[in-house]
Amino acid sequence: MSKKALFIIPPERFNEDELFKPKEALEQAGVTVTLASTKTGEITGDYNGKATADLVFTDAVLADYDVVSVIGGSGTNDYLWNNADLQALLKQTYEQKKLLAGICAGSVAVAQTGLLSGRTATCYPVDVQKDQLQSHQAEYVAQHVVAHSDIITADGPDGAQDFGAALVKALQ
Repeated sequence: MSKKALFIIPPERFNEDELFKPKEALEQAGVTVTLASTKTGEITGDYNGKATADLVFTDAVLADYDVVSVIGGSGTNDYLWNNADLQALLKQTYEQKKLLAGICAGSVAVAQTGLLSGRTATCYPVDVQKDQLQSHQAEYVAQHVVAHSDIITADGPDGAQDFGAALVKALQ
């Protein structure tokens, strides 16, 4: 499969399971995964794991990717929620009929675009995230993955493996 994925992570404190498990699933299926953030270079996760952002997400050329996914972690709330540049990119992703995805706090970033309005979605089961989904007219459901044909959301580390599998399936 010669598909390409863009994973957007916060500039610090991404969740390692939410990044590495779906990334591995995609790479094993032959999908090239590019990491982007608000800065380039080495980024430290919530548990001191390391990842390297190859580009600033605002420089991403959407035509190059088949899926854009927002990864969670404690830094996602601080840097990616209510980020106007990210919301514009996610809306463009959707408008260009690319697969859009988010896991944990990343699901909230997707919901903040309004694209989940009237749909079911999932996120990490804490009030601050569930409240965000509901305030953007998404219906929270307690399950690991909610896969629509065009948008996939996942709950967090416990659902990271299933999230990766859902992304692979959607790209086939």
